[in-house]
Amino acid sequence: MDINFLLKVLQGGLIGLGAVLPGISGGVLSVVFGVYRPIMELLADPVHKWRTHLKVLYPYMIGSAAGFLGVANLLSYILKTYPEPSVCVFVGLICGMLPSLWREAGEKGRNGKNVVASVIAFFLAGVFLFLLQNARISVAPGFAGYLFCGFAFALSVIAPGMSFSALLMPLGLYTPFVDGIGHLYPEVMLPGIAGCVVTFVCLVKLVNRLFRQHYAVMFHIIFGIIGAATVMTVPRDSFAASAEAASQNLFCMAVGIVIALFLEVINEKMACFPDNEAE
Repeated sequence: MDINFLLKVLQGGLIGLGAVLPGISGGVLSVVFGVYRPIMELLADPVHKWRTHLKVLYPYMIGSAAGFLGVANLLSYILKTYPEPSVCVFVGLICGMLPSLWREAGEKGRNGKNVVASVIAFFLAGVFLFLLQNARISVAPGFAGYLFCGFAFALSVIAPGMSFSALLMPLGLYTPFVDGIGHLYPEVMLPGIAGCVVTFVCLVKLVNRLFRQHYAVMFHIIFGIIGAATVMTVPRDSFAASAEAASQNLFCMAVGIVIALFLEVINEKMACFPDNEAE
């Protein structure tokens, strides 16, 4: 089988895994792997873009579905057994890709305003995520709750850096939603899908238009959001627990960075996605 296809499936699997792993955003990883803009373009105009975009994105879709659904059933065990190391690997993965994301943000030019936008986005996203982590609000699982879960999941795709688990955990919805997805419960799946669809319909076209008209500013804002999300994802309590835990976490981050650098080398040797903006 084509090695490029397998690599894209693997990257899609990591995106799906990141979508359900607490603290990680699937949207961040889609940016890391260079498929965020194609996904937004396809969602914004599926009628005209499916011929050019779907044939390149479908390996990522296969991998994402496998990563999301496959991990959902195992997630509770992984979180109980290796919570901090799992997150630290993803933190390292994102950190390893930040230099290439910064270069991509400046692909169409960079000025002082873009850098300021990045800094402001970093600060605002950091404050927002901090408040979410320290919120003490609970929502009973049900149709409305799972509808909100779908909204949160779609938002994590549209707004890289926004982990849907960061929205759902403070509300007490994360565990029942992931468990319901893993077991394909219709009472969870249906409102979740409805929330996703409504959110995509309402927001994707706006985001895609902003990218077309203000590429540099938008990408620098996303870079700032990703930076803040990465900092807030670091399991700080685990680092402070003991020297052994800190060493283990640092090792896992290093593993993530090595994986990121390896994937970047592979990506440079193949065209991940053609530029179809002119269509």
